[in-house]
Amino acid sequence: MGPETSLFTMALGLQAPWSVTDVRFDAQRKEIHFDVRFKPGSRFACPSCGAADQPVHDTRPRTWEHLRFFEHKAFIHAAVPRVACSQCGKTGQVPVPWARSGSGFSQLFDAFVIALAREMPVKTIADLLEVGDDRIWRVLDHYVPAARALEDFSDVTAVGIDETASRRGHNYITLFHDLDVGRLLFACEGRDADTVKTFAEDLRAHGGDPDAVTAACIDMSRAYIAGVARHLPNAAITFDRFHVIQLANAALEEVRRAEVREKPALKNSRWMWLKDKHSWTKRQIHQHHELSRMHLKTGRAFRLKETLRDIFTTATTRAEAEELGMSR
Repeated sequence: MGPETSLFTMALGLQAPWSVTDVRFDAQRKEIHFDVRFKPGSRFACPSCGAADQPVHDTRPRTWEHLRFFEHKAFIHAAVPRVACSQCGKTGQVPVPWARSGSGFSQLFDAFVIALAREMPVKTIADLLEVGDDRIWRVLDHYVPAARALEDFSDVTAVGIDETASRRGHNYITLFHDLDVGRLLFACEGRDADTVKTFAEDLRAHGGDPDAVTAACIDMSRAYIAGVARHLPNAAITFDRFHVIQLANAALEEVRRAEVREKPALKNSRWMWLKDKHSWTKRQIHQHHELSRMHLKTGRAFRLKETLRDIFTTATTRAEAEELGMSR
């Protein structure tokens, strides 16, 4: 083994009996290829029964994509041994230390995919790594269920429930979050009461107890209200901030629409009233200053809406919220 192959053997984290025997660069395609071999005469454990010290029966050529070396895509090539076990009589392929069984990627490549998947869509990952998105999904389909099987939800007592949609609102999924630690617990198709039932079943499967959930933050969906009442019976329902303020904005806009007939100065002011005042442009600040001097019903409705926003920002309990509401 030369110094170059020894260096890459260490870079790939290989140990005896495996080592890099050849390194081939393809400058035109910007690829690097590693030929990995096991030492002649090596013996392996049976992949079926675990019996040690089994001789090699034959080999099968395999290729795996590895993490890039600088700008070069990297590939590992190896003749993978099969052993004919003298104990159980089965002939099976020996697992290699750099990749999981059945994968076309190395374990480090898989780990990189998982890290990227936390930050970006699968299609973006596939384009970045120049592989088909179906191969990325296969990686996620292997590791995500394995990771979820290890989850412990025994301490879950407060959940947030919300929906999201794709394809212009035709495909809905419901998301369940642990509000105490800010983690996603569960996701499933749909946005009806049965999604809460499915979550409760998954909660039990991971050591949790639906009866131990004492708080649920939801939107104002009747389906979610019914689902929580039926499947999380001890949960006190809180409507989430976004939807409550959305109702306040709708009421504010109704007041403005009625008043603009008598007060033409209110024309073209809709977005100023609906926005958070901390996000106003200079023009909207000036517009509000001029309109606030007119003692408008819309101005009073705006102040009530901003009071509601302030309560959500500062109050930590119901008692504090009620006291702030009374003081305004």
